Amino acid sequence: MAAGLPDRAQVVVIGGGIIGCSTAYHLARDHKADVVLLEQGRLTGGSTWHAAGLVGQLRSSASITQVLRYSVDLYKRLESETGLATGWRETGCLRLATNEDRWTEFRRQATTAHSFGLDMHLLSPAEARDLWPLLDVDDLVGATLLPSDGQASPSDIAQSLARGARMNGAKLFEGITVTGFETKDGRVTAVLTDAGRIACDKVVLSAGMWSRQIGALAGVSVPLQPVKHQYVVTERMAGLVPGLPTIRDPDRRTYFKEEVGGLVFGGYEPNPVAWLDEVPRKFEFQLFDDDWEHFEQHMDAALARIPALASAGIKQMINGPESFTPDGNFILGETPELRNFFVGAGFNAFGIASAGGAGWVLAEWVMAGEPPMDLWVVDIRRFARFHRDHAWTRARTLEAYGRHYTIAWPLEEYESGRPLFTSPLYGRLKDRGAVFGQKLGWERANWFAAPGSGARDEYSFGRGNWFDAVGAEHRACRERAVIFDQSSFAKFEMAGRDAARALSWIAANHADRRPGRLVYTQMLNARGGIECDLTLSRLAEDRYYIVIGTGFRTHDFDWIARNIPAGLDTRLTDVTEDWSTLVLMGPRAREILAAVTHADVSNAAFPFASLREIPIAGATVRALRITYVGELGWELHVPKAGAAAVFDALMAAGAAHGIAPAGYRAIETLRLEKGYRAWGADITANDNPLEAGLGFAVKLKSDVPFLGRAALEEAAARPLPKRLMAFTVADPGILLAGRETILRDGLPVGYLASAGWGYTVGANIGLGYVRNREGVTEDWLRAGSYALEVATEHVPAEIHFDSLYDPSHARVRA
Repeated sequence: MAAGLPDRAQVVVIGGGIIGCSTAYHLARDHKADVVLLEQGRLTGGSTWHAAGLVGQLRSSASITQVLRYSVDLYKRLESETGLATGWRETGCLRLATNEDRWTEFRRQATTAHSFGLDMHLLSPAEARDLWPLLDVDDLVGATLLPSDGQASPSDIAQSLARGARMNGAKLFEGITVTGFETKDGRVTAVLTDAGRIACDKVVLSAGMWSRQIGALAGVSVPLQPVKHQYVVTERMAGLVPGLPTIRDPDRRTYFKEEVGGLVFGGYEPNPVAWLDEVPRKFEFQLFDDDWEHFEQHMDAALARIPALASAGIKQMINGPESFTPDGNFILGETPELRNFFVGAGFNAFGIASAGGAGWVLAEWVMAGEPPMDLWVVDIRRFARFHRDHAWTRARTLEAYGRHYTIAWPLEEYESGRPLFTSPLYGRLKDRGAVFGQKLGWERANWFAAPGSGARDEYSFGRGNWFDAVGAEHRACRERAVIFDQSSFAKFEMAGRDAARALSWIAANHADRRPGRLVYTQMLNARGGIECDLTLSRLAEDRYYIVIGTGFRTHDFDWIARNIPAGLDTRLTDVTEDWSTLVLMGPRAREILAAVTHADVSNAAFPFASLREIPIAGATVRALRITYVGELGWELHVPKAGAAAVFDALMAAGAAHGIAPAGYRAIETLRLEKGYRAWGADITANDNPLEAGLGFAVKLKSDVPFLGRAALEEAAARPLPKRLMAFTVADPGILLAGRETILRDGLPVGYLASAGWGYTVGANIGLGYVRNREGVTEDWLRAGSYALEVATEHVPAEIHFDSLYDPSHARVRA
């Protein structure tokens, strides 16, 4: 055992970069935890020391924006606490737009900033040049300024955090290499090192680009890829003064910051270079050789934007590795493979901006066992088993890197690594003009193009080229019948004599119903927030079938499994690949279904919220009478081998009724009209069912205990601070996309969580929480006058208290 290295700790943090130091600091300061941090070399020696140090705050997620805002607040005050400077300077950040599409994106970002409590200003090209006199602004359409952004010294912040951790009792050790782990009953119990064994309760892996291979030692998948990232530091330049805003010039893929009278500039190229899959453990304070040929594209762009660079001397090129992920978001949280093993890694070159807040929420997560807020976009459980395929992860990560500064189009899809998983209907749908998207590896039909019209997406901030086609699918569902291929649904079975007891505890709604019934329910965390949104179908006294949205497969399986009370006889099994799911919906659905089965599908024999096994085309089908589009219909869960035959039979029987295939974009427009919630957007771990208008799906009136009940009872006893409401804007020239600010009597009271066009109601629809600290009552809601801020413009809006379509639910229960 190395001198001073303890043989036991409450929490072992692996990695002494800025993320590890921040996590150790917050564990020690906020929770008085017994923390040991292990660094294989010296603190900051991996990627932290050579990071560019730009600190931005705005992201598309309110929670992640809050995390980054916390970082800024921490960096402002950290020196006064530890005595070590952080190099923090609140310079603001200029973002430059050179075309109308980028300017539209920026105006939408400005509204998002306002929704999230940040002050972003729109500037003319001349105003941008006034702030940065060396800029060439001849090609600019406009610019934005976020005054509270800034820059900092990454190594100085990390060292200040390390000192703060030590001041609060944490023990930090350098030169210690982790060689393995011990586990018992699915939990980590010890960390093995080249200096000895440390027994522990919990582990936090924050080893940057080494996290993937260290995680593998514990059987944990951490999908990231080190990528070579370059920037240049110049000698002093005339006209550069301290305090200039940092610059992001996304149309030229470059960024700039002033540093000691010189300029730091780099970029995100479309052809990035991956580093090794297995990173050498002894790579400390090292860089790669300069690659001027690869950097030339950024040099040319920088010279065009700041012509004075042509006469500047080059002090140094920095060419170092940074960790990137397949979706451009960092990785936090407890791993699904191993209990009490947490990860904080893959920060996509904004680790400095994220570190303060990421360390804060990760420490809270470690100590409480739940994240303190909705962190789904960075939750490690957003990944799946196929992310262990590093060739796939590398290809998708390089595509994500190349998109770092491209325009974020609404509904844009990734292209690499496709197709990966397809349903048995893939070929049939493709032949019918399907335009596919991908969700958690699955190819899914988003919409169907008319013959000869081009089966591809053409992205736009206006009406996309799919708008009319989706409208036709929407009307087919409302007026006739459609089939959606939703085979990508995650599907689990829970079996065992205590299955009902287990689900009664985990589910907020009544799970203990008779066989043949199904129930829509949420699953809640200890704060009453919504962790899962799903259906439970009781197949038998000791067996349930659980259907979940595609993207939540890992998360929801983990949530259910970890919350089964100890000692119960239950077995949870993932059966996703065993079943295809054909969803038959529309007012003619019963006639079509009756034509392909001898089973009685009348309303009396097969009522809403029930399930039956019925024969179709030689297959025994689990038919679930439920809907997410507000029409009569069934989810038909078919053994995979029979899916094609069942599809063909339904299409043949439906031909006389005008049946049509339809895609996920139509589902979105249909569910918005009905007001059905989407987890991850309208309902999250931040929102409880009472706030979300889902109190009908909670068994508070019973005496049955369930996870989150105490928090809900407390919430029910006081005025609700927010309520999810629907809004419409009639003007078809307006495009709602989500995150538009909700204004009541001219004052911001929330923002839209999701939005789209309602083809039946003929209006833009948005769902969003309206907030009021004194309580959101119906009288207070009705007393207000409403508008939405859309791309910085205020647009009149109407608030709605019921479903916009079929509020009596007569069509669903027909």
